[in-house]
Amino acid sequence: MSDPQSYRPSNIPTDPGVYRFFDAENRVIYVGKAKNLRNRLNSYFQSNLQEKTYRMVHTAVKVDWTIVKSEIEALQLEFTWIKKENPKFNVQFRDDKSYPYLGISLSEDFPRLFITRNEHKKGFRYFGPYAHAWALRTTFDLLQALYPIRTCTDGNFQRAQRSKRQCLLGDIGKCSAPCVEWISQEEHKNLAKELIHFVDISPDAAEENLEKLMAEASAHQEYERAAKYRDQLVALRRANETAGTFISNNVSGDFISIYRDITHAAATIFTVRFGRIVGSRSWVVDLKDTLENEGIGSLLLMQIYSEVEIPRDIYLNEAIENDIDVTKHLVEKSGHAVEIHLPMKGEKFDLLQTVRRNAQENLIQFLSKRSSDSGVSGRALEEISVALNLPEAPLRIECFDISNTQGTNSVASMVVFEDGQAKKSDYRRFAIEGDQTLDDSRAIAQVISRRFKRYLKEREIDESDAFIEGAAGRRFAYPPQLVVVDGGKPQVNAAAKALAELGISDVVLCGLAKRLEEVWLPDHSDPMILPRHSEGLYLLQRIRDEAHRFAITYHRSKRSRMMLESMLDEMPGLGHVRRSALLQHFGSVAALKKVELAELAKVPGIGQKTAEMIYFHLHRQDLEPHLPVDMHTGEILDN
Repeated sequence: MSDPQSYRPSNIPTDPGVYRFFDAENRVIYVGKAKNLRNRLNSYFQSNLQEKTYRMVHTAVKVDWTIVKSEIEALQLEFTWIKKENPKFNVQFRDDKSYPYLGISLSEDFPRLFITRNEHKKGFRYFGPYAHAWALRTTFDLLQALYPIRTCTDGNFQRAQRSKRQCLLGDIGKCSAPCVEWISQEEHKNLAKELIHFVDISPDAAEENLEKLMAEASAHQEYERAAKYRDQLVALRRANETAGTFISNNVSGDFISIYRDITHAAATIFTVRFGRIVGSRSWVVDLKDTLENEGIGSLLLMQIYSEVEIPRDIYLNEAIENDIDVTKHLVEKSGHAVEIHLPMKGEKFDLLQTVRRNAQENLIQFLSKRSSDSGVSGRALEEISVALNLPEAPLRIECFDISNTQGTNSVASMVVFEDGQAKKSDYRRFAIEGDQTLDDSRAIAQVISRRFKRYLKEREIDESDAFIEGAAGRRFAYPPQLVVVDGGKPQVNAAAKALAELGISDVVLCGLAKRLEEVWLPDHSDPMILPRHSEGLYLLQRIRDEAHRFAITYHRSKRSRMMLESMLDEMPGLGHVRRSALLQHFGSVAALKKVELAELAKVPGIGQKTAEMIYFHLHRQDLEPHLPVDMHTGEILDN
């Protein structure tokens, strides 16, 4: 790593501008902008830098800058260079997939309607992006029925012009066939403009316009033209019925929400036009090398509106940095007024929450696919081994969690990750034995002791006995390189004491506390804080959350079964055999309450009379008549 003082520049101007850091191979690793270049660049050469900023300035070997006239010019140049150089330490936007657009070739003599995923061309008008290709196909078919402009390629169009014969779409009324002069060039262009107007304006206004044209044609006794307008009106109303939503018809704009996790963030945009969600798109942002003071909001908007049309209204779920400069840039680029809003309540706020949930779901899907990447898992395991000073990467990690209801019905879970991936065949569940009011620390100690007693016992079995009966199920014979407990200092020390009592010293132990996601080691007074965007921390969290999920599932099942046992004990006339039959057949109170009387009577050992008694006992609050009560005094009144 280089010494930043070796390339620290002097005589830096105070003008606004854009600066670039370069590594030893002369690659741009970071691009930034500043109102005052001297103040901003000097901040990179201080002694109290945050982790990723420290890493960036020690990776760089030189820095240069370019002076511009204003902050808006700096913003534009910064984004241009980021797109061109793709610097390692700048925010990296990954599109979640390729989205289709609806396009109209307005620059051609006979405009063409088409669907594309390719780069946008000058002179063409694009609508979208659309979240689903099938939804766009439906819209495409309806638009063809409403406004039958050509959809054929230039080659097919020229061939039809030469042969003077229209294609099938012309025969079935889905094309006005300008190739054989069924419609003039000017009329065809007007039809294309009407289509654009329809997509841009409110559906209600489009209906009123069609009704007016239909009435005029009918008044002039042009019944064939009136019939065409009628058919278009029917198709339009059908389209509006299928596009119904909870958004008011007067709401238009782009709704953008950001959802952040430890290592990544996701951003999703909903394109809304007159109450209709006409498209959506998502990006995933890698935060691993992003500098701590670098926001993603302004760069996100620059990224989005370098590819899609800029609306007049943009709604965000959180404030962005440099919002005034970004707004000015968008106004200059679009040629019309642009406003950025931060709704705090109402339907627009509710819609942004929906967009945020979509961003969260996109991030979950991205991370789920990413977690199966062996390269990512390898880096995470390496980070953990370095942080915990392990001799090698922990290829087998076991995590333990306790679940209870105010200290009762305690259960524990053990989940296993090998090579950074869940190994569900080795998961185990434990019912806490003895006193059911054990706290988490004593419960952890008991579970750790039971697990490693089994390990010591099964380790004694000779490997030559691997094929004896029952030996194939020895899941506790494999020692983990790392044991993780869900909790802080008390839980870790309790687990360490249990291991020490068994004489096990070759297993590394740590705890992950939820409050600040700090890592606790045995006999350490202070926790270890892993970097916020660390892959190792993310893997530990994923393992801990999986252990929690597994424990909760078992706890709920056990609690429901105990509630059912308690309820059955209260019912007169039920002996041990009948209670066991009901428990085995239904397993939970919720399942038993949903059963009809006839189905209840079919349970082995339960006859019609007993079934009626059980059914009445379960539903007596619904079946018994309610006595009148004075709501002021609480007194039960006489009938």
